[in-house]
Amino acid sequence: MISLDTLNVLLDISESELVEELMIALLTSPPLVLFFEQFPAMKRALLYDVSRRKTGIVAQIKNTMAPPTLAQEFSLFQQVQTCSHSAFAQQLDNLLIRLNELQSPFASQAQTLVSHADKPHLSQAQHTLFLQRWRHSLTLQTLTFNQQLLAQEREKLLAELQQRQTMLNQLAPVLADNDTAAGRLWDMGRASLHDGDYQLMVQYSDFLARQPELTKLAEQLGRSRGAPSTPTEDAPPESIRQQIREPDSVPEEVNGIHQSDDILRLLPAELATLGISELELEFYRRLVERQLLTYRLQGDVSHDKVKLRPPHQRQQQDDQPQGPFIVGVDTSGSMGGFNERCAKALCLALLKVALIDKRRCYIMLFAHDVIGYELTGDDGMAQAIRFLSQRFRGGTNLSACVAAILKRMEDTSCQHADAVIISDFIAQRLPDALINAVQQRQTQQQQRFHAVAMSSHGKPGVLRIFDHIWRFDTDLKSRWKRRWQR
Repeated sequence: MISLDTLNVLLDISESELVEELMIALLTSPPLVLFFEQFPAMKRALLYDVSRRKTGIVAQIKNTMAPPTLAQEFSLFQQVQTCSHSAFAQQLDNLLIRLNELQSPFASQAQTLVSHADKPHLSQAQHTLFLQRWRHSLTLQTLTFNQQLLAQEREKLLAELQQRQTMLNQLAPVLADNDTAAGRLWDMGRASLHDGDYQLMVQYSDFLARQPELTKLAEQLGRSRGAPSTPTEDAPPESIRQQIREPDSVPEEVNGIHQSDDILRLLPAELATLGISELELEFYRRLVERQLLTYRLQGDVSHDKVKLRPPHQRQQQDDQPQGPFIVGVDTSGSMGGFNERCAKALCLALLKVALIDKRRCYIMLFAHDVIGYELTGDDGMAQAIRFLSQRFRGGTNLSACVAAILKRMEDTSCQHADAVIISDFIAQRLPDALINAVQQRQTQQQQRFHAVAMSSHGKPGVLRIFDHIWRFDTDLKSRWKRRWQR
């Protein structure tokens, strides 16, 4: 068998020129010209993508085998080409028969050339003309086969471009606010999708437009590591707000035994004295004096404290590079309904921030297990649609999510990552080893952990590990309050 690349080389056919002509014809097609007029920022990304695709098409042509009949005819041509004039004249009849058997397009033309010649006295000029016409026919057949392959690739590429064009027409107004975001959005649409898949993203984009607080929250998360301009010497100190956590009597977990009058938390030994008539009066005396032994349930309460920070300290602490977003989304049953839509819409808003700031964006869904998606990869649109299609149900395995985030942060590309966990934080406390690992990342690697709490009932003991706690209550009262403030 002969490869198509070998035929192209022997017949002086340049597949690079053929591919170049194909791309020029494609880029000048009316649909793409109109598309570039509508989205000028996409042209640069498309040209880079076309350059990459040209290399792939040329490589595919080189690895394609020639059709069997064409390969056999070319081998016959090579054999005849080396024959002497007398030998060629002797095997001319057999040659015509062989061309007819191969159903060669040159067979009828060869018969015509031979019929005009005196076969016993075939001249050298007629011999040369015969070989030239035959070579021309082989070149034409090879070009035709090349063009068939390129036509198939053109249809594939055109279908892909039309699909990505449809995606951009729908999503560019939502996710692409600048040239950088538009180019990255183009790259994320390489995976094949159905026409109706984008509607899911459009629906959540419409929901996000009705919840401007989520967009504002995503922008604040994106700026949390941003570097401000260098302050002047006479710049006033900046007032910053910190959350201070202190022990409180919030019932969360058993923290020892103390004396009180809390009957609901009596020790069994104290409760037993109430059933003994001789000790009943003693029980009531101790109750009045709050001296009964009871379980102590204690949690944490947090309050804000405002302090001033000098300008030079503000620059030193905030001037840090921006890494990827690693977003953990709680998909437990308590996060269903309105919480689910808010969590998905917030992830879409974070994706928009990541596209604008040239950041990567990972999503980790956690319930019993942890499922990861990368929304800014080559198949980012397919991953995003798969994520938005998920349903929230099951339990809450916050420990597995934090462990998966820590493992992702070990990658060198996630050195300055911002971890964001979206949950109602109605979950079990994290193991001490996991808490220590998070604190090590915060202090040694300068990686930040953000909590987006969608419920006011989240456990303070779970939230204590986070650098920032962003509140977005989704109860009916808070929703009406936000709507009223708009």
